[in-house]
Amino acid sequence: MLRLILTCVQVFASFVIVGLVLLQRGKGAEAGAGFGAGASGTVFGARGATTALSRATAVFAAIFMINSLALAYLGTTASKQQEAQKTILDEAAMPQPKPAPATGSAAPSSVPATPSPAQPAQNPAPPPASTAPTPAPAPTPK
Repeated sequence: MLRLILTCVQVFASFVIVGLVLLQRGKGAEAGAGFGAGASGTVFGARGATTALSRATAVFAAIFMINSLALAYLGTTASKQQEAQKTILDEAAMPQPKPAPATGSAAPSSVPATPSPAQPAQNPAPPPASTAPTPAPAPTPK
């Protein structure tokens, strides 16, 4: 709730700053000031005199900066709290990795023995090992 309020204040302050800056006159706003006509001493204005618009801009800039720091602080503490508040139920709700199927088990398989042309074989079984020794080839007569 606090984050929502601070975000609304941030957006409002940014729009007000943009509006105030656009309303203010520039330091060289007079047409003849660039050519030295008459008002050359007041081109940059008096240092002590500030208008209400420049004061309001400074106030809203300070609000914007403080609000930015507050939002950054809330963002970092919220992520730390979310990491720390994981419960056993949260971990139980996470899907567990499935163990690999055991090879050589005697359980019947639901995979067909011969794959159809549309369905390739997923895990082909190794050929059965024979216990009898293979006979040597007969010598060829010359």
